[in-house]
Amino acid sequence: MRIAFFDSGLGGITVLHEGMRRFPQEDFYYYADTLHVPYGTKPKHEVKQYIFEAVDRMMQLDIKALVIACNTATSIAISELRSVYTSIPIIGMEPAVKPAVQLSRVNGRRVLVLATPLTLRESKYIELVNRIDDLSIVDSLPLPELVQYCESLQFDEAVMTDYFSAKFAPYDLNNYGTLVLGCTHYPFYRQILRKLLPKHIQIIDGSSGTVNHLAELLVSHSLLENTGCADVQFICSDDSPSYLQRMEQALNIYRTHQS
Repeated sequence: MRIAFFDSGLGGITVLHEGMRRFPQEDFYYYADTLHVPYGTKPKHEVKQYIFEAVDRMMQLDIKALVIACNTATSIAISELRSVYTSIPIIGMEPAVKPAVQLSRVNGRRVLVLATPLTLRESKYIELVNRIDDLSIVDSLPLPELVQYCESLQFDEAVMTDYFSAKFAPYDLNNYGTLVLGCTHYPFYRQILRKLLPKHIQIIDGSSGTVNHLAELLVSHSLLENTGCADVQFICSDDSPSYLQRMEQALNIYRTHQS
C-alpha cells in the first residue's frame, strides 16, 4: 500500500520530497488536479467540489494514508474530508505561523506570511493567526500569480527576482525576521528568495511539520513499511502525458535546488 499526496498541481511535490526523504522504504502516489489548478484564486464552493472529486478518485487506489499537500485545500475541506473518509489517516497542511511567531519572540521582528488569496481569506487561517499572534506581529501577503509561475516551470532568477521585488516593495523587510511560505508551490522559490531577502530573515514552510504528523500517524496505526523504495506513481486529473512528465521534471528540479 502506498502513501498518497494530493495538490492542485505541482506544489505538493515539495511535501512529497520531504516524505520521500523521511520514508525511503515507502512508496507513493502523487495526484495533481490539473483540470482545476490553481485553487487559490477560485470560489470556495467550486474548489471544495474539486477536492472531493479528486479524493474520491484517490480512494479507489490502494492507499494507506493521504496527505492533503495543499494549504488552500486543507483550509476549506480538511474537517469534512476526515468525517467522510474514515478508513485512513488524512493529514493536512497549514501555514507555519506558530513556529514563525515563536522565532519572532527570539529575533524581535515581525512575521510575513505568503499564501494564496483563498487561504488568507479562510476562517481557518484567520483563526490560526488570532490564536497565535497575541502581539499582532503577523502580516499576510497574497501572491496569486506565483502558483501559475510554478506550474509553467518559470524559475528564471531575473524574472522571479523582479516579481518578488515588486511584491515586497511596500514592506520594510528589515522589520521582518521570518518569512512563511504558506503555499506548497512557494518553496520552489526558496533559493531565489534567499538571495533577495536580508540575510537575517529565516524562511520556513509547513512541510516538515506535516511529515512529522504523518510519521506519528503511520506509527500509531502500525502502517510503516520497509519493503518500498521511494517509488512515485504520478497521476493527474486530466490524464495528460505531458503533465505527468512535468511532474517528474518538477521533482527533479526541486531535488536539485535542495542539494
